[in-house]
Amino acid sequence: MISILKALSDRNRLKIILALILYPELCACRIIELLQVTGATASRHLDILFHSGLLDRRKEGRWVYYRLKTQEKKLEPLINWIKNEFSKSKNNKEFLADLKKAAAYNLKTGCGNKS
Repeated sequence: MISILKALSDRNRLKIILALILYPELCACRIIELLQVTGATASRHLDILFHSGLLDRRKEGRWVYYRLKTQEKKLEPLINWIKNEFSKSKNNKEFLADLKKAAAYNLKTGCGNKS
């Protein structure tokens, strides 16, 4: 429990969780784009979330995809609380626009391709 709360104490890691609530799976490259950080920084955040038990990951070629561990029933109340708090937030429009832009590449052409 403490590792989960520590993992969620960072703004960028919370953004990753929100992104994965809205998009079931995202490649690390899309998360880098969303956060506007270096690959190493995003990797560190993703690793913390993974080791806290919040995320699953899978590798496909050279790309790593992340998703919430939705099969963990004990995480369900926490995920629902985050969803609810986000929906009440007045600052979510900018985040949603950034997320839509970052995720669009993945949905259209796959990771690694921005055209």
